Amino acid sequence: MSVVTLLSVLRASPRPLARGGKTMACICSGLSPATALFSGAVLLGAFGPALAQSPEIGELKGKIFDAKMAQQTFSRGLRHCAELDGSNFYLQQRDRVLNLEEYHRSLTSLAAAHVFNPETKRPWSEADADARWEQVKKQALTDKANCALVASLPELEKKLDALQGQAATQGK
Repeated sequence: MSVVTLLSVLRASPRPLARGGKTMACICSGLSPATALFSGAVLLGAFGPALAQSPEIGELKGKIFDAKMAQQTFSRGLRHCAELDGSNFYLQQRDRVLNLEEYHRSLTSLAAAHVFNPETKRPWSEADADARWEQVKKQALTDKANCALVASLPELEKKLDALQGQAATQGK
């Protein structure tokens, strides 16, 4: 946010800008906009580090968020995590796990026979088969990573609780 924008917000905004339990409107009332801006910067600089969380906690919260999102978006595939070891991938449209090597052979056969490809609305080509092969190899690795991430969720939550408890005892 630019200084001009912040000054116009300080002048025009009926809502106080809260930070650290006090409001900027109360602290800066009766001051010129430039002085109010400087006071706000000083307060944010003074209270910001005390209110900030450690990078470790932020990183753990991010991983937990990612794990919960994977749990929601990949919920049907999670039943097959024992098979999703990088050599198989989950085909969501059919709710099946397919072997990469068998799928590659099928793609090669489709391209060789010039079977109609409904996605491209033309016969399969070697380029189509190669592109789809690269896509499913990446999907197999993503499926494996999603399973590992969701499996690590309880451990991540325990670590977060421990770090937050440790931070709370250090802050007191």
